[in-house]
Amino acid sequence: MFEKKCGEGYREVLPGIMQKTLVHGEKTLMVEFLLTKGALLPMHSHPHEQTGYLVSGQIRLTIAGVPHEVQPGDSWCIAGAAEHRAEIIEDSVAIEVFSPVRKEYLPGGVS
Repeated sequence: MFEKKCGEGYREVLPGIMQKTLVHGEKTLMVEFLLTKGALLPMHSHPHEQTGYLVSGQIRLTIAGVPHEVQPGDSWCIAGAAEHRAEIIEDSVAIEVFSPVRKEYLPGGVS
């Protein structure tokens, strides 16, 4: 699968948090998140391993109770079932890969 850059297809998953699936395969799914200053991704967990990279901005990412001040160029890997949350300090862009594929993030998937 190959996808060209496109500014369409984002959806708001929470106030100030926009998400777009960029590409997916059988075992992984890549998502771009547009994050607005002041937004909060509340504490949650899911069975998917989640690897991410901060492209721009600044966030405070808490993984399994440990806070991390995340700057552009920083990356992370969150084990499946680990509780985590994110506070958006500045408008930010993050890229994350999920494994296995999150079916609800597939085009036409159910949230």
